[in-house]
Amino acid sequence: MRLWSLHPELLDRQGLTAAWREALLAQAVLLGRTRGYTKHPQLERFRAHEQPTGAIASYLSAIAADAARRGYRFDVERIAELPTPGTTLIPVTEGQVAFEWEHLLRKLSERSPAVHEQVVGGSPLLHPMFVVVPGDIEPWERP
Repeated sequence: MRLWSLHPELLDRQGLTAAWREALLAQAVLLGRTRGYTKHPQLERFRAHEQPTGAIASYLSAIAADAARRGYRFDVERIAELPTPGTTLIPVTEGQVAFEWEHLLRKLSERSPAVHEQVVGGSPLLHPMFVVVPGDIEPWERP
């Protein structure tokens, strides 16, 4: 499971659809609807949020919005609740953002060279659910 801290617009088609599926799985875990993946380390930051299910709803909504912008139709009815306006942002460290950026660039260079060329010269944009803070790679990351 990869719950990117990076903005969905940076993902290729495969990455965007995988992000959607994996975030739906994360939502199921947070709602207690599955017994699998309950200990997945990337869920820690959502569990620590004051409104875990609202946070994952906001996360999913941003993915769905980017999918719609591209002309894809993700079933937003699968988002269990409406995102809460003003939901507290989740902090993500500079080191984590750098790690994910390099990881994404490697994936794109192999899988989607055209998308790689579009994003490689830029800088990592964050998913709107996150705010960058100083620090190394997050302790929950498994490099």
